Amino acid sequence: MEFSAKQIASFIQGEIVGDENATIHTFAKIEEGIPGAISFLSNPKYTPYIYDTKASIVLVNKDFVPEREVKATLIKVDNAYESLAKLLALYEQSKPQKKGIDSLASIAPSAQIGEDVYIGPFAVIGEGAVIGNRTRIYPHTYIGDHAKIGENCLLYSGVNVYHDCRIGNNCTLHSGSVIGADGFGFAPTPEGYEKIPQIGIVILEDNVEIGANTCVDRATMGATIIHNGVKLDNLIQIAHNDEIGSHTVMAAQVGIAGSTKVGEWCMFGGQVGIAGHIHIGNKVDLGAQSGVPSSLEDNSRLIGTPPMELKGYFKSQAIFRKLPNMYFELNALRKELNELKQQLNK
Repeated sequence: MEFSAKQIASFIQGEIVGDENATIHTFAKIEEGIPGAISFLSNPKYTPYIYDTKASIVLVNKDFVPEREVKATLIKVDNAYESLAKLLALYEQSKPQKKGIDSLASIAPSAQIGEDVYIGPFAVIGEGAVIGNRTRIYPHTYIGDHAKIGENCLLYSGVNVYHDCRIGNNCTLHSGSVIGADGFGFAPTPEGYEKIPQIGIVILEDNVEIGANTCVDRATMGATIIHNGVKLDNLIQIAHNDEIGSHTVMAAQVGIAGSTKVGEWCMFGGQVGIAGHIHIGNKVDLGAQSGVPSSLEDNSRLIGTPPMELKGYFKSQAIFRKLPNMYFELNALRKELNELKQQLNK
């Protein structure tokens, strides 16, 4: 399908600079732009590419002022990256959606399957499971007994949703993700470690996205809860009885120990580690590889182990690099001081 600059600008409330009849049929990065493609510029590091890109249309922020001629038609918007996301979502929605149940799928007689559902070959749907309307379940995915999947969900190949877990509407689960495996609970005994049964469940509310090979463990009792709009990257571990607040996002390899509550609108960088049985406030930003041993208040912006404020952290790192020289200078000063003391005592 082709779209003109005029149509696109109308959809994203943008201002056209150039040919309103320019048309596109695909997307491309600005440095790889080709005729008939739309690209975007939001990171200033990529500004040089806009003058040579072959893309037909480029989305830019309203404050962008070119230093020389730009051949592409520009569409100025409040937030180029956000506008691109809207266009990509529209593009995805325009694609034909898979429907129908493959003859090689295994579906328990007591399972309830909604309308316009897709269930691929070798997918398994357990006893009493519920699959909502327009949900797509790709091959080799397992839905356990009495699990419930909402409407308009997308479960890619190899997803495992254990028994009794609850998935809301408009959720996406990527390949290899596991929802509802046992929490890591063992009681030490003289003979070894005795497993503590994990009889709770996992609840994913609406509009949640779970990355590839990410695991959300079932609760010991009650529920591990991922609230509305949470986005988890690949290779993340959410332990038993955790609760993740609405619209929180986490980058790859974050690990959160059990019974921790994370607030709303938090942002965690890659490899952040959070201890168990603590509370993280709302709108907390944690830099990559931060280690958090205790609770944090709302609106904290921290990095490091233990985490500290960004300005203090970077000042400390600058000093840390100078420690070897400072060590030698300190020893030299001590030597000089001792020599002065000896001279004064004579």
